[in-house]
Amino acid sequence: MEVQSQVQVMGIDAGGTMTDTFFVRGDGRFVVGKAQSNPEDESLAIFNSSEDALAHWQRGVDDVYPELLTCVYSGTAMLNRVVQRKGLDVGLMVNKGFEHVHSMGRAIQSYLGYALEERIHLNTHRYDEPLVPLSRTRGVTERTDVQGEIVIPLRENEVRQATRELVAAGSKAVVICFLQSHKNGTSEQQARDITRDELKKLGAEIPVFASVDYYPQRKESHRMNTTVLEAYAAEPSRQTLKKVSDRFRKHGARFDLRVMATHGGTISWKAKELARTIVSGPIGGVIGSKLLGETLGYDNIACSDIGGTSFDMALITKGNFAIAADPDMARLVLSLPLVTMDSVGAGAGSFVRLDPYSGAIKLGPDSAGYRVGTCWPESGLDTVSVSDCHVVLGYLNPDNFLGGAIRLDVERARQHIKAQIADPLGLSVEDAAAGVIELLDLQLREYLRSNVSAKGYNPTEFVCFSYGGAGPVHTYGYTEGLGFKDVIVPAWAAGFSAFGCACADFEYRYDKSVDLALPQDAAQEDKAGAAQTIQRAWSDLAAKVIEEFKINGFKAEDVILRPGYRMQYMGQLNDLEISSPIVNAAVAGDWDQIVDAFEETYGRVYASSARSPELGFSVTGAIMRGMVITQKPVLPEDPEGGPKPPAQARLGTRPLYRQKRWHDAVLWKMEALLPGNTITGPAIIESDATTFVVPEGFATTLDKHHLFHLKEVK
Repeated sequence: MEVQSQVQVMGIDAGGTMTDTFFVRGDGRFVVGKAQSNPEDESLAIFNSSEDALAHWQRGVDDVYPELLTCVYSGTAMLNRVVQRKGLDVGLMVNKGFEHVHSMGRAIQSYLGYALEERIHLNTHRYDEPLVPLSRTRGVTERTDVQGEIVIPLRENEVRQATRELVAAGSKAVVICFLQSHKNGTSEQQARDITRDELKKLGAEIPVFASVDYYPQRKESHRMNTTVLEAYAAEPSRQTLKKVSDRFRKHGARFDLRVMATHGGTISWKAKELARTIVSGPIGGVIGSKLLGETLGYDNIACSDIGGTSFDMALITKGNFAIAADPDMARLVLSLPLVTMDSVGAGAGSFVRLDPYSGAIKLGPDSAGYRVGTCWPESGLDTVSVSDCHVVLGYLNPDNFLGGAIRLDVERARQHIKAQIADPLGLSVEDAAAGVIELLDLQLREYLRSNVSAKGYNPTEFVCFSYGGAGPVHTYGYTEGLGFKDVIVPAWAAGFSAFGCACADFEYRYDKSVDLALPQDAAQEDKAGAAQTIQRAWSDLAAKVIEEFKINGFKAEDVILRPGYRMQYMGQLNDLEISSPIVNAAVAGDWDQIVDAFEETYGRVYASSARSPELGFSVTGAIMRGMVITQKPVLPEDPEGGPKPPAQARLGTRPLYRQKRWHDAVLWKMEALLPGNTITGPAIIESDATTFVVPEGFATTLDKHHLFHLKEVK
């Protein structure tokens, strides 16, 4: 057996359907593993997925885990906890008279995630149950005004009384959120210390979360929701991550587990701010796409990720992805920096039903998740899913799902499709199943096209990356006719988000609201004053960043600090996030550089002609990122093998139903193909973890980096 170089990097994507793992050796070689997700014990699904991956190298977990230098986790467990409302019982302390603010929420929360036809009708709006009920909400006397002046001091006895009542009401954590605390956090910090003291007297060991310690940003609803999430969902998730970390330790691992954060960096599972990891899986794919783009020289990339439950897309323009400052997630408005992504609840596991009134086919939004569909006899399901249609049409090999770990029953899927879809519509089983796939492809294509167009771009300016477990099955369908410069499917598409996690920097990020406004022709001393205000905010945030790294055993000198800010033209509604061109700000010339960097970015995102410097400039927030150097994957480079695939890569043929007839699709083993090989459809390229469908009218070529380029050949 060949002597293999050390396995250095591991990435994990624990999705709702599958748990993917991605291992990289020192020589850049990698393997992908897949296992069914296990919501009860994520650590077990990760273990099973690791075994699946490492079997390709004839190695085992006990052998490899001790070699690893770094491991990054991403998952959807925290988001699912919020969506299903299965978090901790949290107590909330607010200003007296504002006890209903959290329950009322923002009006937008009543229709977030709705289709347009439901948004425009008020009677279809609904308010979710608040994360914290009124019975566990208490008001205390205190008021800080909009300038940050304390006009009514905090009453200590009321804080102690509220703490006792919240504990008596069954609170397992206390969140404190006062008005204007982002301007002056003194009252909140006092309340936090008094609450902790009172809890100690009561002998109650429960955590206290003051919003100023976590998210000192304007917009009370956003700040309150995010701090509540920290207690409600992040604390239980910490237990999940501890379980994962403990299993790694049990098998000899020496690394410190890191988690993908919403801003595109990774943080330790021990981090104070764990709510920043609420949606981590899809973001990994965007980070991986950015790294690939830099390697291949692509500036504009449309990222598309299809899993079992959703289709997620993001745009990288001029080598950068956008970050939203106050996004929404699980129908809540939040104060988190989040890589801008658009999601639609349609994936390979989506349930398929007929609308009882119109008779039209409806997909999702609910999904079979890890249970695949009725084609898996042990699933316990009797509703048809998209995967059932794949199996009936010959897209998937029923004996090779998850490398044969699960056997799918084609006849069972046929019977369910016949009864639920085909017979009511008066269609054959094949035409009904093909109709479902065409409908899904059309929805995704329109979604992709409209997202690119809505931002003022044309698909012809972009390269499309397609990944996720189900991405390669649908790539041809949702990209056809859009005119992308190139369509790329990585051979490791199934583990691409896990790969992206392994590519991400070990990076902490803190944000803070700042209110600064200067006219275009401001005096030199005003510019210098503004620069110094920004510097003070940067210094406060840098201390928090360095403190997080110290928890992980790093010294202050190990940390590379990268300041940033959010800025807009005065009077405009949208600010932009800018990476600062300078590391310190003190004099008027520094302010000028800060303005120039904003104007250059504004001209790139919108258009140079849209700039409005005569309105003046407003800084709305300060940002500090800190990173330390970590090991990352290296893209493989293999020698050319010519256009003709090797004979041993051919597995035979399989009937594939498309466009009203059966085709004889040639089957190829993905791992046996060589760089330069070209395959013309109809063909199906199979690996244990994914299936790449190349129908008639399409061809694909594999390059030296293990990337498939898909072309239309009419």
